[in-house]
Amino acid sequence: MKVLLVHDYGTAIGGAELMMLALRDGLRQRGHDARLFTTRAEGTGMQADYDCFGTTSRYRTLLQTANPWAFWRLRQVLDEFQPDVVHVRMFLTQLSPLILPLLKPFPSLYHLAWYRPICPIGTKMLPNGTACTNPWGKACLDCLPVWDWSALMLQMNLWQHWRDAFNLIVANSGAVKQQLISQGISPIEVVWNGIPVRPVRPALTSPPTVVFAGRLVPEKGIDLLLDAFAKVVEQIPKARLLIAGDGTERDRILSLIDALNLHPNVSLLGHLSRSDLEQAFSTAWVQVVPSRWAEPFGIVAAEAMMRGTAVIASRAGGLAEIVRDGQTGFLVPPGEVEPLTEVLLKVLQNRELAEEMGQLGRTIALSQFSEGVFVDRFIELYQQLLQNSTHFNPDWEASY
Repeated sequence: MKVLLVHDYGTAIGGAELMMLALRDGLRQRGHDARLFTTRAEGTGMQADYDCFGTTSRYRTLLQTANPWAFWRLRQVLDEFQPDVVHVRMFLTQLSPLILPLLKPFPSLYHLAWYRPICPIGTKMLPNGTACTNPWGKACLDCLPVWDWSALMLQMNLWQHWRDAFNLIVANSGAVKQQLISQGISPIEVVWNGIPVRPVRPALTSPPTVVFAGRLVPEKGIDLLLDAFAKVVEQIPKARLLIAGDGTERDRILSLIDALNLHPNVSLLGHLSRSDLEQAFSTAWVQVVPSRWAEPFGIVAAEAMMRGTAVIASRAGGLAEIVRDGQTGFLVPPGEVEPLTEVLLKVLQNRELAEEMGQLGRTIALSQFSEGVFVDRFIELYQQLLQNSTHFNPDWEASY
């Protein structure tokens, strides 16, 4: 089978990019001819088979609305390669909806990474940190400057106009599927993200260690974790917290650590490579994902489970599907400190519980979240597309 993978970026940096590269490798290992088409927006480190112009400059909003270079180059690639199936991951941040008419002659699926098809900023979250329940349209002016809003409304209308280029939509969680269904988008299959199998962590030792990995931005809820951890330290003075990641909230987080007198207990590790992160987190008793927003999937939770680490996560979005409450960790209400403090203490005061939850989490991750399971599931969907193409439901519109 010849499969063309289409994605905005072709470097091994972000989670979606790593997943597309792993999918290409997995398909090739199974005897399929898989090739990747992306833009050159990220510059160095390109691993795509085909590419076109892209940019991260201030002109990006215009380009992601209409990228003629992507249209011309993809037309050449489709004529040359003649794929059996086209698998599109992300196209709304670089490649633009202009590529969609080119896909109509080919069985094609759209594999969502986030809420971008129904939200111009992709988060379905308002500036005040609450969930957005509005359809895209005038309501998006609350989140976007007028100029960006105008361009992105055009983009959304183009995407809506050509949406029937896709025979199938694939969501990365049931939570995303429900968001799409609420906007009238179907048919939708769910394929959970795949992550590499990694060595199981060593047996837990003292001191009890909590870890966090993610961007240091408000929606990730790192301030909630710090507030809860300060209360943990009152009862477990030797407890440690390791924070991996960087972002706009770094200075505020440093100030909060200082205000809570947590410097002896908290280490900011900055951005780490995957291998360095695994090494740093090998001593973790529990990994916390305290997101305020409904994570489309929550890959850091699945990665923690694959390592054999218990997980405490917000009961929101895809996280509620990954973590089995009371079995592989705990789910807590998003935005609340007290419930988070309570379950942190429960895990950190019971090494046996942390071990048991981590071991069960690894078993589940191996059976449900491995790259092998991920690749095989998409091969099944490709075969279904070739046998009996379904069609996108056109009955959805923006609200102006």
